[in-house]
Amino acid sequence: MIEPRNVFLTGGTGYIGRSLATELFRRGHVVRTLVRQGSESRLPAGSAPIGGDALDRRSYASRVAPSDTFVHLVGVSHPGPSKADRFLTVDLASAREAIASAQAAGVRHFVYVSVAHPAPVMHAYVAARREAETLIRNSGMNATVLRPWYVLGPGHNWPMLLLPFYWLAELVPVTRPDARRLGLVTLDQLTRAMVRVIENPASGMRILEVPEIRNGEALRPP
Repeated sequence: MIEPRNVFLTGGTGYIGRSLATELFRRGHVVRTLVRQGSESRLPAGSAPIGGDALDRRSYASRVAPSDTFVHLVGVSHPGPSKADRFLTVDLASAREAIASAQAAGVRHFVYVSVAHPAPVMHAYVAARREAETLIRNSGMNATVLRPWYVLGPGHNWPMLLLPFYWLAELVPVTRPDARRLGLVTLDQLTRAMVRVIENPASGMRILEVPEIRNGEALRPP
């Protein structure tokens, strides 16, 4: 019997957030989603709106409770090298506010989607996400960090052209570890992995890399 979770979600109107919120609600969990004024119509069915600004915890921190799980998904859409400054002012800044809000509310499990690293490109993006991971670790909260590289799904399918190169790289022993760590995952795979970690909270800090996300393997111990 799965214990219903009370989930506070940021980034719930985005690419990953809508998929996650829909599946959590389908499985009987309570989903409360931080949303900017005027964006309520973009929330999936079953998600209760909580008005606020992800970059200012004062606008929502008092309403995180009674959630037992905090899932943070806010970030710059379609990240690219030209958006380096925004990775600090949006991705990292919102993570800092979310971590502080979750701590103050006594949240039992913090879930964060980071990025696979080290990586040969997107250094500013990786640096911002790594710094957020450090903040989570230093917070002392029980937490799960998922590290996909690129998430395939509607409107996000161009890396399919790279699949032959991934297959070749996985055949060569010297490139196999990097090819697997920086492999592609689908939106469905990531959604299933996130539901799995929410329903099975971490004790300490747990990291899921691409192979665990992609293959649905048993959760890695902290």
